[in-house]
Order: sequence, then structure tokens, then C-alpha cells
Amino acid sequence: MFRFLFGFMLYSYALYSYPLFGQIPPAIELANRYHEDIAITDYLVSEKLDGIRARWNNGQLITRSGNPISAPDWFIRGFPTQFLDGELWIARKKFEKTASIVLTQQPGDGWSDVKFMIFDLPEDLGPFSERFSKLEALVGQANLPQLKAIAQQRFSNTSALMEALDDVTAKGGEGLMLHHQDALYVSGRSNNVLKLKKHFDAEATVLAYLPGKGKYLGMMGSLIVQMSNGKKFKIGTGFSDDERLHPPAIGSVITYKYYDFTVNGIPKFASYIRQKTLK
Repeated sequence: MFRFLFGFMLYSYALYSYPLFGQIPPAIELANRYHEDIAITDYLVSEKLDGIRARWNNGQLITRSGNPISAPDWFIRGFPTQFLDGELWIARKKFEKTASIVLTQQPGDGWSDVKFMIFDLPEDLGPFSERFSKLEALVGQANLPQLKAIAQQRFSNTSALMEALDDVTAKGGEGLMLHHQDALYVSGRSNNVLKLKKHFDAEATVLAYLPGKGKYLGMMGSLIVQMSNGKKFKIGTGFSDDERLHPPAIGSVITYKYYDFTVNGIPKFASYIRQKTLK
């Protein structure tokens, strides 16, 4: 029975975690990690929202992998004709709830809690500062409660930026995003878009389970995972009791946080965040 449940979980995860045949992922811009040797005054800074990355694309909401998102008609009615890049988001610390609502094939009542938080116009050829001004105007013209522009601000120095990071983190936020004001939109990883968090995060593939002991007897105790460079290590913290009873499927990809590397290249103090979903 135990093997059957895990097999079913793996099958279910595969159904929505990978692009359908014929789907072409959109060319989206991805952030690199923040580094200190930048001119802070050249960047517009926003909160990093922990939602589901989405693209408004030819009248359809799609995930970053190109799969359609089944939003109700009322939710997308009145959206601008321009392509939009943003996050489907409910609130801080509500990622799981957001994912359960927006990644289902039949849209339900939960969509009334969701906002499409826009941060870019991917088809516009201007620099980011101009794109964001146009974005704000489009959102204002649409005048829809579910369509919002992510607020941007500037900081005069690194100390002010770090104070803002502390404030966002203390309120349950994930971190900050920095967009260079003069940067054009490009697909793939960009040094002109930086993410700043209190910790690093990365992804790894689940290889095996280790049984729990003590209060976790009969549950999953820890995961054996593999990094993209082939190194394997164990993650035993960050799980809820329900996640220990229903751990990520073998072969699935998880996101974990860490604070540094050991001399052997293994993440220090690795802690589970979530199973990767299609974003």
C-alpha cells in the first residue's frame, strides 16, 4: 500500500509538472543572485513574491513551462492585449494555497483571493524603467481589482536596501528583486535582474527516503537528494508532519534553502522548502 501511494504521487506530480506535448515554454527572464558590487541607485527594487510565475500571452495565462492556466473567464476579462509577466499571488506565506488554486484544471471559488501581480512587459523593447511606467498605465486603465503592478522603489545605498530586506522578511516576505533601470528584457538568466534573500535556495532531485525515528517513527525522516552537479546529501528539516507522511515523490524536484557550502561542496544547514511545482 505504501509503495502504491508513492507511485500514485509520482504519477500525479508528473501530470502537472511537465509541459504537455507541443507546448513551447515562453522566453522568460530569470534572476541571478544579488551581489554587492553594483550601483544601488541604478536599480528599481520590489518585494519578491512567492507565487506562481505566469505569462499573459495572446489572451491566455500560461506557466513558465508553457502550460495553460485554467483561470475563470471573469478573472481575465478586461486584461490588456499586451503580453504581461508576473506572479499569481494571494499573500505572504500562502504559496501552497495559491498553487492548489491556480494549478487545477477546473477553476474554483478560490480564484477570488488571487491577484495577478505584474512586474514586466516582456514584448516591450524599452529599458525597464520605461516598461514599468507603461505597465502602471496599463494596470490603471484596466482598473481591475485582480490586476496589480508590483510596487517599485529606489534606495540610496546598500544599508537602506538591507533595512528594507529585514523589514520584508520580518513581515513574512521572501526577499527583494532588483531590476536595473536601463536593462532590456532578455530571456534566460540575467545579471540585470537580481534576487536578494536572507538565505540561498536551490533545487535538487529526490533519490530516496530514510525512515523517521522517535516522534517521526512510521514517517519519512529525511530525503536523500542529488544536486545538478551530481553531489548527494541529506535533508531532514523543514518538513511538516503531513509532508513527512506524504513526502515528495522519488524523482521529483524540491526546493531547499541553505546558508553556505562545506569544503566538500555540500550545502550547509539545508532545509526543505517545498516540492517544485510548475511555475
